[in-house]
Amino acid sequence: MAVFDTPEEAFGVLRPICVQLTKTQTVETVEQLQAQLQAVSDSALQQLQQYILFPLRFALKTPGPKRERLIQSVVECLTFVLSSTCVKEQELLQELFSELSACLYSPNSQKPATVSEELKLAVIQGLSTLMHSAYGDIIVTFYEPSMLPRLGFAVSLLLGLAEQEKSKQIKIAALKCLQVLLLQCECDDHPRSLDELEQKQLGDLFAAFLPGISTALTRVITGDFKQGHTIVVCSLKIFYRTVGFIMADEQLRSISTVQEKPAMEHRVAKLMVHREADWVKNTGDKLTILLKKIIEGVSVHPHWKVRLELVELVEALLLKCTQSLVESAGPLLQALVGLLNDESPDVQAQCHKVLRHFADQKVVVGNRAFADILAEHLHSLATSLPRLMNSQDDQGKFSTLSLLLGYLKLLGPKVNFVLNSVAHLQRLSKALIQVLELDVADIKIVEERRWNSDHLSTSSKTSASRPWSQFQRRYFRFFTDERVFLLLRQVCQLLGFYGNLYLLVDHFLELYHESVVYRKQAAMVLNELVVGAAGLEVENLHEKHIKTSPEELSKIVTSILEEYTSQENWHLVTCIEAEEMGEELTMQQSGLQAITSGSSTCQVTSFPAFSKPSPTICSMNSNIWQICIQLEGIGHFAHALGADFRLLLTSALYPVLEKAGDQTLLISQAATSAMMDICLACGYDSLQHLINQNSDYLVNGISLNLRHLSLHPHTPKVLEVMLQNSDASLLPLVADVVQDVLATLDQFYDKRAASFVGVLHALLAALAQWFPDTGDLGQPQAQSVGEKGTHLSPRPAALEKGLEKSTTAEDIEQFLLNYLKEKDVADGNVSGFDNEEEEQSDPPTVDENDTVPDVEPPQPVQIQIAADVMERCTHLLSDKNLKIRLKVLRTLGGKCGDFLRSRFCKDVLPKLAGSLVSQATVSARAGPVYSHTLAFKLQLAVLQGLGPLCEKLDLGEGDLNKVADACLIYLSAKQPVKLQEAARRVFFYLMKVDPDSTWFLLNELYCPEPLTPPHPSLHPVQLRGAVGQQNPYTANVLLLLQELQ
Repeated sequence: MAVFDTPEEAFGVLRPICVQLTKTQTVETVEQLQAQLQAVSDSALQQLQQYILFPLRFALKTPGPKRERLIQSVVECLTFVLSSTCVKEQELLQELFSELSACLYSPNSQKPATVSEELKLAVIQGLSTLMHSAYGDIIVTFYEPSMLPRLGFAVSLLLGLAEQEKSKQIKIAALKCLQVLLLQCECDDHPRSLDELEQKQLGDLFAAFLPGISTALTRVITGDFKQGHTIVVCSLKIFYRTVGFIMADEQLRSISTVQEKPAMEHRVAKLMVHREADWVKNTGDKLTILLKKIIEGVSVHPHWKVRLELVELVEALLLKCTQSLVESAGPLLQALVGLLNDESPDVQAQCHKVLRHFADQKVVVGNRAFADILAEHLHSLATSLPRLMNSQDDQGKFSTLSLLLGYLKLLGPKVNFVLNSVAHLQRLSKALIQVLELDVADIKIVEERRWNSDHLSTSSKTSASRPWSQFQRRYFRFFTDERVFLLLRQVCQLLGFYGNLYLLVDHFLELYHESVVYRKQAAMVLNELVVGAAGLEVENLHEKHIKTSPEELSKIVTSILEEYTSQENWHLVTCIEAEEMGEELTMQQSGLQAITSGSSTCQVTSFPAFSKPSPTICSMNSNIWQICIQLEGIGHFAHALGADFRLLLTSALYPVLEKAGDQTLLISQAATSAMMDICLACGYDSLQHLINQNSDYLVNGISLNLRHLSLHPHTPKVLEVMLQNSDASLLPLVADVVQDVLATLDQFYDKRAASFVGVLHALLAALAQWFPDTGDLGQPQAQSVGEKGTHLSPRPAALEKGLEKSTTAEDIEQFLLNYLKEKDVADGNVSGFDNEEEEQSDPPTVDENDTVPDVEPPQPVQIQIAADVMERCTHLLSDKNLKIRLKVLRTLGGKCGDFLRSRFCKDVLPKLAGSLVSQATVSARAGPVYSHTLAFKLQLAVLQGLGPLCEKLDLGEGDLNKVADACLIYLSAKQPVKLQEAARRVFFYLMKVDPDSTWFLLNELYCPEPLTPPHPSLHPVQLRGAVGQQNPYTANVLLLLQELQ
């Protein structure tokens, strides 16, 4: 609280200090005065204002050099007085303004004086405080023409400080002071609102400063990003407020064509500007140049607040200066449209708000409607789009596509005016096709295979939790920034939403047919057009727009779907493996030979798209991506149509299931993803539910296609996927189809065995899962048939009772007979039993009321199927193709016990072991390219299969030693890494079966530490693996021994 509340008391205290300061100007005296002023009330200080200001102003005006510290203290004290009082006299305001400005005057330079930063900051704050202290109308009378030179000096001074100073604090203070000086202060009570005449007078006065202010601020705005976003934001604000005030259409309309004769000095009159038409046009042209520079720099500024201020600039100038800045309307609109898709939500929201405001206000720029200007710009952009997409970097493409997307959003349905122009539609489509070209040179795409046969989806939760719009990672030739791809998708979706969908789909289907080079890009565009037409990911700015009806969309999807799944577009070359059919396949067709991946096979069908029978890596990668994109499209179509897609399942589900079993990993993943999308869209709980509910026509399709296998070589894949992802309820439906499969296998076993082995494996695995009690053959059968009984029923009741009491010779005989029958079943002989043996056996207990005739009951379906499958598999064990023999072994491995073990050890194991040993020397010397050869893949397949077979077949010691001897050499560090890893996995399985022998064998290769006898009486054991001596096997042996411990 102030100590001196009355002027008299304050005067008595302040008078001695003021007198002393007038006589001798020192820093100490000024500081004493300021300390005393803090004890004086504001009301007393107001009455003593001029008395107190006199010694301070006298100190500033005293001629001769002064110390900077003194001037700074005086300015700070003067600022304190002005902050607590009001300036009520115009003359005092003008004099104080000149005196403070002169503190930074440099007579030898047009730049601010070279003084300390503290003094500069003090003067800037003093000027700002002075302008705020002006009372009432005095602030308006201050801006009279006679003040023009002094105002010009202060403006140039502040602009120089804002542009040239290194201190951010001074820069910001200078810009804020400039705002106050130009009556743009944002405080509540300053300035008061101006009437029309006052605005015109101020506009005429400020027009003299416009060239200097606009050019200097442009340099600040487009300067280094490191100067900080606050400086740029403040500069932008001053720029558009100043330009918007001086160039306002409302003011310029009232300007007369003849300049009035000013009542002022001649030199001041020369500085005044008459804002007539020519001046407006010339100034508008120059401002257009500056605005283009500002937009170019600010639209890519890293800080979102700067970009947000650019939106404010566009809004202010387009609303106030539509006639005066008509040439700037294009760049301003372009800036606004480009920021529609800004990464900042705040910038996006403000852009949409401004655009809606423009639409509500029906803004007219230069006598042209807002929409007409947008359409013209879109025409222009569509014309230059191919060139821009070819020449720009990623950031340039992002900016251009953002602009295109903004135009589409704003024009809405009026985009058809552009699309109806054939030339512009072609340019737009070619640009999209060009920029979406994929990079298909990566060998990993065609190399990655799907080796396992697991379920496509373990639960319904897996598919439900997956966002449907996820994409497989893809690489493009002309950009790497993911944001560019996102923008391209949004552009296509908006075209589908607002454009003529029939026109667009027909046009891009033409491009799809025109060339293989365009096919993948056209498919991507078609997919997004359908998504956009459904309005799934589109923000509609035009409420009156009516989107495509479900009936029309369904017709369009049907036509695209037919194109995608046609023979020539669905069955493409995706691998060139030495087909399990060996050299029996010849490629003698005159057109393209399409090779489609089977279980691990490539089937040949006619395809006219290529001219060479041996495709390259790039062409196969291209085909893989085309299939993936088409599968992705089917998933998109499902979401676009929702439950209505159920009507298309009869034509869509079968091809997708076919690709879900493809050995190319990328294709299998895309098909699985499409099936999950179908589940979500059509209301199925899981993939199993989807397959079960549609199994009737799927099974019918399989049955029909098996009769024409040469035309539909991929049919087994569909059945394989169905078996892997269904339950026992499918068995009655597929029982007849399984017989068709077996009959077809009998017919084509020499050509297409590899295609069917995968189905047989999936079938036995499914039966094992659906009927899990496989410990005893009799037990599951009894459970399957219930009370009907079977010839393989458990032991008779009489035998059971006899065992409880005493065992007789008849009991033993009956036991042996049952054993022989079960052995026949294990060997596959389940139909022809000896009649005499049946007569000797005790008949089963029959209920007296049972009227069933005494005939052999039928076997359960699963037993019949398993027996038929195993019979075919035993024949295939002697196939000349090693890979087929391995697959058969894996199929039968867990089901056939001693029989299969003996066949494997006698016929297969010696050949596998010999192949591994003979090929080991080749792989040890080979380079990195060897991993892409068929020989390497064969070695890898054998090593990967041996371990599980050893465990499942429970091989004896001698056979295990053969396996170990064949695989030992692959533990060498000279072998390829993948082969080493596969060999280690073989030994992991051997550890489970016979850990002691495995330990001994490994220590014979390398002994990591000496073996100490547990008792002195025992002799030390010396193994061949020398202790501590490194060899090529050391690393892998150590890993295996650690695992064994």
